[in-house]
Amino acid sequence: MTEEWTQTLGAGPLLGIAAGAIVLILFLVIKVRLHAFLTLILVSLLTALAAGIPVGALVSTLTKDFGGTLGSVALLIGLGAVLGRLIESSGGAKAVADLMVRVFGEKRAAFALGITSLLLGFPIFFDAGLIVMLPIIFAVARRIGGRNLLLFGLSGAAAFSVMHVFLPPHPGPVSATELYGANLGIVLLLGIVIAFPTWYLSGYLWGKFVNKRVPLIVPALFGTLDDDQPKNPPKAGTVIAILLVPIVLIFLNTGLNSLGSVGAVDPDAFWVQALRLIGESPIALLITVLLALVVLGTARGEKGTALEKLVDGTFGPVASVILITGAGGMFGGVLRASGIGDALADTLADLGLPVIIAAYLIAVILRLAQGSATVALVTSAGLMAPAVMAGGFSTVDVAAITLATAAGSVFAGHVNDSGFWLVGRLMDMDVKTTLKTWTVQQALESIVGFVLVLAIYLIF
Repeated sequence: MTEEWTQTLGAGPLLGIAAGAIVLILFLVIKVRLHAFLTLILVSLLTALAAGIPVGALVSTLTKDFGGTLGSVALLIGLGAVLGRLIESSGGAKAVADLMVRVFGEKRAAFALGITSLLLGFPIFFDAGLIVMLPIIFAVARRIGGRNLLLFGLSGAAAFSVMHVFLPPHPGPVSATELYGANLGIVLLLGIVIAFPTWYLSGYLWGKFVNKRVPLIVPALFGTLDDDQPKNPPKAGTVIAILLVPIVLIFLNTGLNSLGSVGAVDPDAFWVQALRLIGESPIALLITVLLALVVLGTARGEKGTALEKLVDGTFGPVASVILITGAGGMFGGVLRASGIGDALADTLADLGLPVIIAAYLIAVILRLAQGSATVALVTSAGLMAPAVMAGGFSTVDVAAITLATAAGSVFAGHVNDSGFWLVGRLMDMDVKTTLKTWTVQQALESIVGFVLVLAIYLIF
């Protein structure tokens, strides 16, 4: 029914509705202390009504985006939490934490984990990568002191964010590359050039800075090193090998997708389809969890009943994370369905700014308005593509404009972004703290990335 409905409100009223909805969320969560899950559902409903979405389509609009977010997130969080609990309870997290501290020392451990997350973030999506790495990140942070969550947690999360936003084969930069007609190889090369300094400045250094001012205890989402540790823990190499399984499988999937797109392999061949299937994030994590149950469980003498109870006990702590993340996706979906993003984009497109600056600003506004970085990136690229194609830009210029749009799409993720709730809840931070830490990190990541891309654009 929403397909037949046309928004009649202008950009001004729609922007006012979006701003009012965000203020209401912050008020209800921070001041009234209403649970975030209930708050997001209530404000999503009120926003849809205020924006004029037909009453007959309200519930379907809400549930569609709630379910769509859960479809991609719930499996990853659930399976990732089981994997993390197995690693923690077996003593594997402590073994890896001890190894990291021995090899890199306490002062360089956060930097080393950030670099590791950057490398793992190349083939694996943000949410899946974060779920896989958090048990190790938490274990190392707890091993070194415990009140250093932001140094380790923000550094790791920022690394996955940078790779997800700027580098193919992630869906946002790939889609923008196609819309702009950019050279994928040049986009990838420039993305690699800016990835490390962007992460170092906006992730690692910001994590060090804010950790001194907001020292937070590492949450016990996957258990703690104070829990009874088994007498026969796995070797650190075994745990690392298990963690590499989903990375390898997902990398295989993305590699085959890339080869299929250029005709190097037949995408319809059975063996290609089979390998791509096991490389899909949920399937790769399922395979890894089953492997971990054997290697970290039964092979160490754990009985089936004990493992069943361990798995069952894992879902309670993450249920809230899953539901709140889904509700955050619902709120963002309502904003998109209301036409707020489209109205703002059309207004900004007429300002007559230089193309690279206009592309960045449009992506920033779309990100702030509706939450999804991928939607902001793809929408902005689609809007600016005619101007880019008609501008006579060089290959490097077009790649730089593509990455500038990507930089804008990550700006200041807040309460309408499901990733905001995912990071905040996984790290057991309240909304106010998440705004002061993660939202600022995303803004810094956007600005630093754009400045670096703009420098490349002006020099070359």
